Amino acid sequence: MKCAVPASRFLALAFFLLALAGCDSTPRERQAAVRQELSKLDTAARTSGRTLRRVGKQVARFDSANRVRRAVPMSPRQQKTVDQQLLGGYATQVSSLTPATIGEAYGTLLRATRARHKTWQLRDWDYAQATYRRLNEQLARVRLDLPARDELRIRAWQAEFKALRAKRTAQDLRTVTKKPA
Repeated sequence: MKCAVPASRFLALAFFLLALAGCDSTPRERQAAVRQELSKLDTAARTSGRTLRRVGKQVARFDSANRVRRAVPMSPRQQKTVDQQLLGGYATQVSSLTPATIGEAYGTLLRATRARHKTWQLRDWDYAQATYRRLNEQLARVRLDLPARDELRIRAWQAEFKALRAKRTAQDLRTVTKKPA
């Protein structure tokens, strides 16, 4: 069964009841309530502004420290050590990996990264990213001969590596921007 009251009548009744309810207060009372709410909004805006300035300064210091760290050249000997740890037997043959072997090299990299990433410092991530970058350069050279299923698997491993790195960056930023006690 349909309601016999048309929508326009319902809206008119709702507006009338709202107007009637607004008549219970005086203009001074409404003005005081508005001032109080504006004061709350003003306080929230000031607090947010202070927080934004604090976080902005902390992030700027974080970025500055990262730039300083990245400006220091990486040690070739340390890079070879990290390559060996992350790629195992593939460390010395990255530039000669073929479509048949590059997938396993990525798998080795990801297994080692999963096992070690929780204890890595930021500089360790720099070395790991250099290894990852070299592997990606070789992938670009052999990609056209790579079967689709292998490429898909490699893309998933690349996404996982990037996610682990992003997780570390987010944790570092969270630590840096915590409100001081």
